[in-house]
Formats: sequence, C-alpha cells, structure tokens
Amino acid sequence: MVDLHVHSTCSDGTYAPSRLVDYAREKGLSAFALTDHDTVNGLKEALDYAAELRGADADNVPEVIPGIELSSDYQGRDVHVIGLYIDHRDARFQRYLQDFVASRDARNDKMCQRLREAGMDISYEKLRAAFPGSVITRAHYAQYMLEHGYVGSRAEAFERYVGDHCPYYVPREKITPAQAVSLILGAKGIPVLAHPILCHMSDSRLDALVGELKEVGLMGIEALYSTYRTCDERQVRALARKYGLLLSGGSDFHGENKPGLDLGTGYGKLYVPEEILERIKLAHRDLISSIN
Repeated sequence: MVDLHVHSTCSDGTYAPSRLVDYAREKGLSAFALTDHDTVNGLKEALDYAAELRGADADNVPEVIPGIELSSDYQGRDVHVIGLYIDHRDARFQRYLQDFVASRDARNDKMCQRLREAGMDISYEKLRAAFPGSVITRAHYAQYMLEHGYVGSRAEAFERYVGDHCPYYVPREKITPAQAVSLILGAKGIPVLAHPILCHMSDSRLDALVGELKEVGLMGIEALYSTYRTCDERQVRALARKYGLLLSGGSDFHGENKPGLDLGTGYGKLYVPEEILERIKLAHRDLISSIN
C-alpha cells in the first residue's frame, strides 16, 4: 500500500516530516509522497531520516517520494496540481518558490492588518512564531484564533473571518493549472491533477480542464481519494482513460487538522496499491530519458 498525497508541519499538517516516516512504517506503507502546499522545505528532513533508518538496517522503511502540491486558479476555482518525483533542488523551481514566498508574505501581512482592525492581537510575525517552519495557511489562522479565544471553533474562524467570502480574507496570488503543470515538468516531475472532484465543476467543465492540461503535459489524475464516492472514482477513472492519464491516489493526510482521516487509509476505505506507483515510476523513468 502507498499514499501519494501527504502533508507535514511544513505546510498545514501536524506531523513533522520525520514523524511521517515513522508513522508510515507503523501503517505498513511501502512508500508515501510528501506533497506540502507550495513548499519543499520538509523533503530534506524526510529523505535524510529515511536514509538514516536504512543505514541502521531498520525494517520496512518506506520510500519517501519528493513531491509538492501547487495551488492554482482556473476560472475562479481552486485547482491543485501535485508533482511527484520532482527535483526539488532545480534552480528554476526554487526561484518560483522564492517568488511565491514573497507574494505569500505580502498577502499575510494584509490579512493580519484586517484582523487587527477587527480587534485581534495578531500579526504575521506572531503566526510564524506560533507555527515555526510552516507555510502559513488559513488553517493556521483558525488554530491561532481558537487558541487565543477569538473564536469557539476552527469552523467559526472560517465562517466569520478567513473564509473565501469573509471581509478579512485576502486572496492569494495564484498561477494557472497549466503553469503549475509546466513548473513540475521543468523540475523533472510527474504532474498529477489533485482531487478533481473537489474542484466542484460541472462534468463538462472538468472534462475541458483535463483536456486542456493534457495538451500542456499533464500525466496523471488522482482517481483514489479519501472523500470520493464510488461514482466519483468511476468518473475520474473514465477521464483517465479518455485522456491517457496515469492513475494516482492518496489520503491528503494532515494529521489532527483533518480529524478521522488517517495516513494510507483515509476515512477507512482508501487503498492505493503499489501497482499504481510502479506505473508512475516507469513513466518517470521515460520522462527522464526523454530529457536526457
């Protein structure tokens, strides 16, 4: 069993990268992809720790697949694109991430200013101090508000303050899905459309998106996912067949930030077989060969 969609404390998960390696061993996974939102900061820790365990002859050490989940916008909808087996040290890719950090910092400063005007003692510096090493997301805002008594629940934070249509929310500057695919290919990775059902599009609109992305190099689509119903999986598999895409799958594990959703098994029914990863590995070898 594998899990190709996992988050750590370097974005909005609650498990440190090395802890994820240990937990994947406990769960019996043969591999997992660390796909933090718009950052690769956790990859070195996870990769080095797994290598250290293998050097000590530890049993059942999972393969850590270097990945990322890029945020993008398509006609006003959030669309996420996962990169698997990326070269996270690629210079062009690193420059993009640095530019994203600058844009993210400016956005967070604006949002904190609005929240201060609402009477909260909050700043971007305080958020970063509260969640060191993390890419600050709205989940961190909600947690901070809860811990400081400004809201009674994380849900209230989103409903009143940081949700998409709240007066204190400042939207992020996003790339297009096609640009995300291009960035991942440039980093020698396999671009995968993440949880397409969660884009909340009509069938025809989703079909059009997948077709457009296939033309610019999309190679996979997430057909196995924690919240999919049987009909959802059937629809995504049909899109994969129509456009000749690899199947991928993952839990979207975030630790305590998604209660009840576990690594590898999602809400209890998820199972991503190793055969899916083997096909992705073969495609990645072919991709590298074509580049070289």
